[in-house]
Amino acid sequence: VQLQASGGGLVQAGGSLRLSCAVSGRTFSSDAMGWFRQAPGKEREFVAAISRSGSFTDYADSVKGRFTISRDNAKNTVYLQMNSLKPEDTAVYYCAASYQRYSDRYYNTREDYDYWGQGTQVTVSS
Repeated sequence: VQLQASGGGLVQAGGSLRLSCAVSGRTFSSDAMGWFRQAPGKEREFVAAISRSGSFTDYADSVKGRFTISRDNAKNTVYLQMNSLKPEDTAVYYCAASYQRYSDRYYNTREDYDYWGQGTQVTVSS
């Protein structure tokens, strides 16, 4: 099982980035997916989540209206489009997968996720 996150980088405040997470070794369409982030000295926190089908999504209050999670089940990939970035969005971003055989819902706690990617650094300068 491999979750490969990419797309991070350095961007000025107000800019945009699109993160991708390619999943292999799993039946991707059976997984609810999520994005979390961890800033230095802080705990890993929930950012966004999407159900297996992509029909249901959830966002942390801090990113609502700025970030959009989506998925392409044909490409085994989940995305996080990040717009209007702020310095406080600076963190390592992790994608995660939660196996859901029957349920089509999202999950927004770390404990609900079974597999994690290696993380990609996002740095927003002021």
